[in-house]
Amino acid sequence: MVRILADSTCDLSKELTERYNITIIPLYVRLGEDEYLDGINITPTELYKWSDEHGQTPKTAAPGIEDISKLLDPAGSDEYVIFTISSSMSASFNNARLAAENMEMSDRVHVIDSENLSTGIGLQVIRAAELVAEGKSAAEIVSEIESIKGKVRASFVIDTLVYLHRGGRCSGLAALFGSVLKLHPRIAVTDGAMHPEQKYRGSSRKYVLEYVKDMEPELKKARKDRVFITHSPCDRAVIESVRAYLESLGHFDEILETDAGSVIASHCGPGTLGVLFIAE
Repeated sequence: MVRILADSTCDLSKELTERYNITIIPLYVRLGEDEYLDGINITPTELYKWSDEHGQTPKTAAPGIEDISKLLDPAGSDEYVIFTISSSMSASFNNARLAAENMEMSDRVHVIDSENLSTGIGLQVIRAAELVAEGKSAAEIVSEIESIKGKVRASFVIDTLVYLHRGGRCSGLAALFGSVLKLHPRIAVTDGAMHPEQKYRGSSRKYVLEYVKDMEPELKKARKDRVFITHSPCDRAVIESVRAYLESLGHFDEILETDAGSVIASHCGPGTLGVLFIAE
């Protein structure tokens, strides 16, 4: 049997992990001296409260080799496909490979560098789970996932630059000007790294929908099976406006909504929203 595992940065809901039989490997979140497990005993709301009180971005860390090893059974015959956040962003990928090597299971453990984050990983993970249900081998699953990785379109529009600044991804001057001018950057993931694409202005109800509408040509050419709306707590009305717009396209079989986990949320801040899909 092929088992699908993914680190917690895939931002898949409990309902989705249960539906597709996906095992989640939590990353660590450190608030000062206290350590938590992403998606287990810390929420983005709690994280933001701590961050605002201390003026710092929480530290995050990859699951350790031992953490991953506990989920592998050397005595069994199962094969494993493990997804991790982009290897340029975390040691998660390398630790998963080392866990397989240490347990002499490299022939049965296939580690995929998603070259992505959040539900940009989740899209790959769900497709892999569907292939398991179709009876595909681990090698066939890895081959297909590698062929679609470059087609994943992952981007987010940021409400506040404060958290990017605290995390060292934005200068203090840029954050200050961004706040004064009410600029909201669109951040996209390409080749495993984040980069700014353009800036929006105005209220969240205005700029979020503008961001989504800018993707309409791509959305209409995307794979039809699913699209994600992933956010780190956003105004409900904003989320529903995005859902209504996506529904109006009449293109997707399924529109999924998920919350960003604490690792992703710690860097992007509250009010962040992304629409993620796979191009044809």
